[in-house]
Amino acid sequence: MKVIGITGPTGAGKTTALNALIALGGRIIDADAVYHDLTRTCQPMREELEARFGPVYTPQGELDRKRLGAVVFQDEQALADLNAITHKYVGQAVAALVAQARAEGVPVVGIDAIGLLESSLAGHCDCTVAITAPEELRVRRIMAREGISRDYARMRVAAQKPSAWFQARCDYTLESTEADTVDTFAQRARALFQQILQEG
Repeated sequence: MKVIGITGPTGAGKTTALNALIALGGRIIDADAVYHDLTRTCQPMREELEARFGPVYTPQGELDRKRLGAVVFQDEQALADLNAITHKYVGQAVAALVAQARAEGVPVVGIDAIGLLESSLAGHCDCTVAITAPEELRVRRIMAREGISRDYARMRVAAQKPSAWFQARCDYTLESTEADTVDTFAQRARALFQQILQEG
């Protein structure tokens, strides 16, 4: 079984690429969804977060993201501590999901994670693919997808690492361009994934 790490900035076309991998019989592990599930279900992670950051859970057992954000986004060390705690538990959960897919005979697993390269998740991957697109195209896609203003979309794009950062650190790059339709980009994604699978 091949494990492919898939990453890149928002609005680049990751969803289309992931669907192309699913069409090849692949299974996607969404690291963000794993994290959100763990914030509700993982008692050891909750205990570590509250030991470090205080009462950051609501009485209903939900992580209070605003309260936690108010602490970590003004303090680099706090953010590093948050990442160290959460990446550990997300890594363990992803490893278990990869093992389950292998046991079930799934031919390929895609690990979808914006923070793939900064976390331990890249260590689970046989190779990594950067999904990128020109900045202006990403801005327009985010505006259309989320119904937000151009200025807010630009701010979202500016807050993320540029395409070149992902390209420099991944084994393969798949760039979505102005000339692409959803179908043409999906075909190119499928061709790349088939090439990766055939490389053995």
